[in-house]
Amino acid sequence: MQPKHLLVIILIQIIFGSVYPLGKLGTDYIPPILFSALRVLFIFIIILPFFKFKIPKKELLFPLLFFSISMGIGVYVTLYYALDISSLVSPIIIGTQLTVPFGLILSFIFLKEKISFKKWCLISFTFLGIIVVSYDPRIGDELIALLFISFMALFFAIANMFSRLLKGINTVNQIGWHSLIAFIPLFIISFIIEGNPIEILFPMSLTTFLIIIHASLIVSIIGHGGIFYLYKYYPVAKVLPFYSLFPLFGIIFTFLIFLEYPNIYEYVGGFIVIGSVYLIHLENKKED
Repeated sequence: MQPKHLLVIILIQIIFGSVYPLGKLGTDYIPPILFSALRVLFIFIIILPFFKFKIPKKELLFPLLFFSISMGIGVYVTLYYALDISSLVSPIIIGTQLTVPFGLILSFIFLKEKISFKKWCLISFTFLGIIVVSYDPRIGDELIALLFISFMALFFAIANMFSRLLKGINTVNQIGWHSLIAFIPLFIISFIIEGNPIEILFPMSLTTFLIIIHASLIVSIIGHGGIFYLYKYYPVAKVLPFYSLFPLFGIIFTFLIFLEYPNIYEYVGGFIVIGSVYLIHLENKKED
């Protein structure tokens, strides 16, 4: 990988790592469902000048709908709800790595893709690592947060699976439709469960506004857009192993913002999970 592209991929992992501690700060000001609604709304507003209101082909409507629900509602709501109810951020970051084994299992079930015995062992180790993390006595009654982040990983794996079927839609339109489709039900559900958003948001502080901008512009547009840019130059298998870096950056940011020290459970469980995921990426690279 060229030095400039190596710099780009590391910067992207730093951005992805910042999602979790800043998302935790965001849920201190905004309820999780409303935060999710605002994120997709800001994404749509940002790309609106480049978005084309063209209905996709009939065969793409079903995958687009399920991608939008999985990504825009499933991923964001479970992510921010997990951050909202947990007093610890590091276990949440580690739990996101379940996306990879969930993705492999879904591809095996629905796409009939073959999985080697070695990959099955590594998948088992990722779940073992999460179990180790869950034994952290500091988590206590917050195990529900770890469960929700596991659901987030599952929804993200589902979104990626449906995304494979959307090659007929360009990236900007895919992001635009998913944001638009997700915003309406998110806003309605937030209004019913969390109350009047006007009373919650206004007057909106500068900190709250910047956190939303970070989640929509920096993470969703620049971060994901940067990944799509790199895919033009390199195969997926060469880019994916770098994803194992973002939990490390996330834990560093968590320490800097909250002074949260990982304990032995996070170190051991995190090493098992992140190491297993990294080895899965290397196995994918060998097969390509």
